[in-house]
Amino acid sequence: MAEPTPRRNEPRLRPAPLIFEPAEAAADPEHFFDLESIEDPRELLARATELTLAFRAATDRAVEFQAIAAAQLADPRRFDRLTPAGIAERAEWTEDYAKKMVDFGRDLLRGAEGGGHASPADPV
Repeated sequence: MAEPTPRRNEPRLRPAPLIFEPAEAAADPEHFFDLESIEDPRELLARATELTLAFRAATDRAVEFQAIAAAQLADPRRFDRLTPAGIAERAEWTEDYAKKMVDFGRDLLRGAEGGGHASPADPV
């Protein structure tokens, strides 16, 4: 299960800057944020750790936005509301995961505090 995401009243970690990947560099399967060019293992560990933390923070944030969107799409007040099955189909999730994301999104929209509600497990 994923780690809990920070609540609205907790400070967010600032991710490391993700250096722009030019198209020609991204086309090279061995190229990854210029890590392959770092020879000093201490520097390599530091930069790789920064990137790992940045990607984790970005993933957590993106999951929160997915959950909010799922909750909004499932809102019974919407005339065009989607069922969990419809949300699952759009997001390429299982229906059970879509239900968890709707619940998580509702918690986020309510600003739930201290409930210990972690983000749902990965959908795969």
